[in-house]
Amino acid sequence: MKSKTIRRWSFIHTWTSLICTVFLLLLALTGLPLIFHHEIEHLLGDAPVVREMPADTPHLNLAQLVQAAEAHRPGEVVQYFGFEDDEPNTVLTIMAKTAGTEPNSSHTFMLDARTGEALETPSANGGLMLFILRLHVDMFAGLPGKLLLAFMGVLFVVAIVSGTVLYLPFMRRLDFGTVRRDKSTRLRWLDLHNLIGVVTLTWALVVGVTGVISACADLIIAAWRNDSLNAMIAPYRDAPPLTHLAPATRLLDIAGEVAPGMKPDFIAFPGTRFSSEHHYSVFMKGGTHLTSHLLTPVLIDASTLQVTAVAERPWYMDAMGMSQPLHFGDYGGMPMKILWATLDVLTIIVLGSGVYLWVVRRKAAKPVMETAEASA
Repeated sequence: MKSKTIRRWSFIHTWTSLICTVFLLLLALTGLPLIFHHEIEHLLGDAPVVREMPADTPHLNLAQLVQAAEAHRPGEVVQYFGFEDDEPNTVLTIMAKTAGTEPNSSHTFMLDARTGEALETPSANGGLMLFILRLHVDMFAGLPGKLLLAFMGVLFVVAIVSGTVLYLPFMRRLDFGTVRRDKSTRLRWLDLHNLIGVVTLTWALVVGVTGVISACADLIIAAWRNDSLNAMIAPYRDAPPLTHLAPATRLLDIAGEVAPGMKPDFIAFPGTRFSSEHHYSVFMKGGTHLTSHLLTPVLIDASTLQVTAVAERPWYMDAMGMSQPLHFGDYGGMPMKILWATLDVLTIIVLGSGVYLWVVRRKAAKPVMETAEASA
């Protein structure tokens, strides 16, 4: 590779790395506990304890669960019901003053699906883990914070690519994995920086790209609303406001009939950003690890309970759905979480060593520049 090309790639790698390093260190440090958020919540006592009952205890229907939720938080409306495979006897419930209340102002808790008992989840509404999550997702700055982190993610991907380009000629001079222990501290760290960077290359690219996609989630959802959802609810555009909601009793049965072989992931109630003013939206998922993150919305008329649309998933919604489990490594159990955490720690070392190498190089170059200026 020609020296001019090397200098160009070195400039790109140096400055993309330096600009994003502080933000990437923040993301790597906050991402580490988020990998184990379920375990930490249990350790801190924030996870709800579900009462032991006979295995064949029947579940309440959805209308009864709505009544239980409204009794628990009078004056608020149900925005979403969520269903988790590892907690089959609970229903994740999100409520707020109005259906259109933005997510950070809503209240999240669990309902016992058998009794309607409300089980508070402190970590979903405050406390250490929510603080870490908000810091990781948007730095408490909302959409501008998410877009800034998305831009830093793009710089991170460019830094990875440029670092790989620079490492290729470096590998021709040394055997792969060589760390020159007999050389200076700076060279030893340079070798470690390059080695760890190459080892974590694929993982870092995956986490970087999925992080950018996740950070753009608000824009992706807005595009889905403006495109797919608007097309599905077009016949209701001039319809008068609803005065009566049909009970949610059979929503899951109705959705299951038009989406056979799929399971419910969550229900968006009328007026929320995943539905319309006139519809319940039941989001169905597949039964495998892969398809469980690909959601198919079934729109049900909120007054007649007639299915009005079963939506095709646009590619960008699939990309967003797949990015979450890949980003946090929460699709392969504890072994995958440990692997993700190990690679996260290695990435922190790469970021820290990159800053160290830049500082040392600047210090070494300073006397040379001063000498040149003195002799001029």
